[in-house]
Amino acid sequence: MHQSLISKAFIVSGMPHILLAHEQAPGWGRLYQAFQKAREEIEREQADLILYFSTQWLSILGYTFQADPRPEWEHVDQNWHELGSIPYEFAIDTDFAQNYADEVAQLGYKTRLINYRGFPIDTGTIVAQNLLNPHNRLKAAIVSCNMYSEKEETTRIGQAAARALKQSGKKAIAVLVSSLSHRYHVEAIKPRDDRISSRKDDEWNRKILDMLAMGDVEDVAQCTREFARQANGDMKFKGAWWLNGLLGQSNHFQGEVLAYEAVMGTGAVVVGLTPTEPVLAPDLASMMTSSEEGSQAELVDELTDFENQAMSKALKPSARGAEHHAPVSLSPPSATGALPDFEIVSQRGAEPVGLYPHARRYGDLLLLSGIGPRRAGSKDIPGVTFAPDGSVLHYDIREQTRSVIDNVRKVLEDAGSSLEKVLDIQVFLTNMKQDFAAYNEVYNATFKDIRPTRTTVQVGALPTPIAVEFKVLARP
Repeated sequence: MHQSLISKAFIVSGMPHILLAHEQAPGWGRLYQAFQKAREEIEREQADLILYFSTQWLSILGYTFQADPRPEWEHVDQNWHELGSIPYEFAIDTDFAQNYADEVAQLGYKTRLINYRGFPIDTGTIVAQNLLNPHNRLKAAIVSCNMYSEKEETTRIGQAAARALKQSGKKAIAVLVSSLSHRYHVEAIKPRDDRISSRKDDEWNRKILDMLAMGDVEDVAQCTREFARQANGDMKFKGAWWLNGLLGQSNHFQGEVLAYEAVMGTGAVVVGLTPTEPVLAPDLASMMTSSEEGSQAELVDELTDFENQAMSKALKPSARGAEHHAPVSLSPPSATGALPDFEIVSQRGAEPVGLYPHARRYGDLLLLSGIGPRRAGSKDIPGVTFAPDGSVLHYDIREQTRSVIDNVRKVLEDAGSSLEKVLDIQVFLTNMKQDFAAYNEVYNATFKDIRPTRTTVQVGALPTPIAVEFKVLARP
């Protein structure tokens, strides 16, 4: 008899309140207790790794895989920063990450492995890790959730995970980090008064939970679109498609709803699923037999085929909400009266650490995202010396500032502009008293004759362990 690739699966909420503030509301406390029960179940299982798919780690083009062997940091959620920070540490199965990325690439989707210090991990995965696998008993694997993928593609990404497990000879605990309904309260409430934001959302959540309690994972996947429409499902609740693909698209599970509560109006759950039949991997041919019109693969090919794109297409005004990545070097727009609006991705710019491009052009303005000193293709930060535990021992603000200016120059040049065309700079320092004089000395060496307007402020922290960041506005 074939050995199951999945020992157990869980669907859990990634709201930080469950970890950081569970004593403030009875429902949050019950979720915390359910996580503890799930952790105990995981500890009893003979598995090799824990496989995370979180609706909070989003990608736009293709799929990203965490490949840093030991990512560790202190995280503050951008929406709920008042709850405090969450220290985290993962032991990543880098071999499996490569295998998983290879399986996804064989399906025709773009893949990218991330391996540099300080790359941010999303709140949901961090919450799940701290509550389910806090001491790294199991190595972890983390894949991003594509914003635009639909049912067939997301199912295939789950199937690719099963194939990667088969190729690796490993057994996994699967963890889908997702709420059910995802509608927040529109007015402030006290934590103890928390409730599902609407009766309709609650009714639909319970329908999904009834199916999960029966172990009917495939049935949940079949009604995901309607559920998402009716109850504002978390990222359309597309994680259910990933989980269904990974688990073999069947209803052969024993389900247990460990908790269902409201967290700031959302439908937060802890659900366990135990296979009643072995979970096996599909063959590659069966995964590629059908096609999905307008699939993410087609979108990726269209948006990244820069060599064959005409310049007129690159300069076409973008529809609101669509993603248009222009070639790295742009000529001025034609005088048609239309204002060009498009994103710019620099081949020489360091990879963004979030969902944003290096720059956006709108009309006669170039707006650059915040740019730090890290260089393209490197996980190291110029001018920073790290201790063995990952903390910063020393940094050189002059070297960091020179690197920031060089990165700004590269992005501007790749957008058809230059440092001489900079109009305004906002500078963020993490230590004004200690660093201003040295930073200002380097700044003046470049900009004393250009003389853009400037604002320099001190901030408590920046997303990665850097001491300076520039936000730039320029002319194309």
